[in-house]
Amino acid sequence: MALDYSIIGERIKKSRIEKKLTQENLAEKLNVSVAFVSRIERGSTQVNLKRLSQLCAILDIDEGTILNGTSMDSKNYLSDEFSNLLKDTSTETQRLIFDIARLIVKDAKKNKQHEL
Repeated sequence: MALDYSIIGERIKKSRIEKKLTQENLAEKLNVSVAFVSRIERGSTQVNLKRLSQLCAILDIDEGTILNGTSMDSKNYLSDEFSNLLKDTSTETQRLIFDIARLIVKDAKKNKQHEL
């Protein structure tokens, strides 16, 4: 799966604004230029893992939220991913996926009850 740096940049920008930081503030904390922060937010430059980790620490947000839009700690962190996966499939394929998922959930519940 290829990363969409424009979406990642939008999430970083949203987090920065929520923290009431300017691009200048963020650039200073990262020890980079304002132009670099701007390119990250526009998605015109790639963010390496070290820089992503620094950004997340400063913005007090986990990497999963920046990369996927939701935290893996969130109960419904794959909802958007499932929706995107299903939107371009036929009704028959969606039904098949739903039936398989329902069987997996049913089996998981049964196994959990046996563990108790």
